[in-house]
Amino acid sequence: MKHTVYLGLGSNVGNSVAYLADAIRSIARFEQTSVETVSEVYETEPVGDVAQNDFLNLAMCVHTGIDFQLFHKKIKALEQTIGRKETVRWGPREIDIDLLLFDDLVVDSDTLKIPHREVHQRKFVLQPLSEIAPDVIHPVLKKTITELNNESTDMHGIHYSELYTTQLFALINDSITDPTH
Repeated sequence: MKHTVYLGLGSNVGNSVAYLADAIRSIARFEQTSVETVSEVYETEPVGDVAQNDFLNLAMCVHTGIDFQLFHKKIKALEQTIGRKETVRWGPREIDIDLLLFDDLVVDSDTLKIPHREVHQRKFVLQPLSEIAPDVIHPVLKKTITELNNESTDMHGIHYSELYTTQLFALINDSITDPTH
């Protein structure tokens, strides 16, 4: 059975576009997985009190035959492979890959929450997600992503980046249409 999965990706350390591209290319190579779509790239102010660079954020949709637990383990392992170093909460990240939605599944365990517990509170998630999944319904809140985005009170700055979007798509286009790259 193919599952529809929405992911949020972010980076604000080093060559963030390269880290994002690396993650997308690697996810495209997961067994039984194909990338459906990738949003544009948004520059966003960081959340929290840690002094750090702005993030580059995007959302992506994939189809996979992998169950949610294995898929979550694979994206967490991928973060480590790409070079994520654990720092303080809401601190700088080489790569951050969040499992936002997995079909209409609701999971609430100590190690995993689906939908992601903050998806509806973060403009840096909602804006790119509403670009690729405007009519998808949050399985707990029973509102579309567009509705949640429009209702968001998150005041952190976010704006579309044509430059970073162009750079990213130049790096990933071959790999998401032909995962052997």
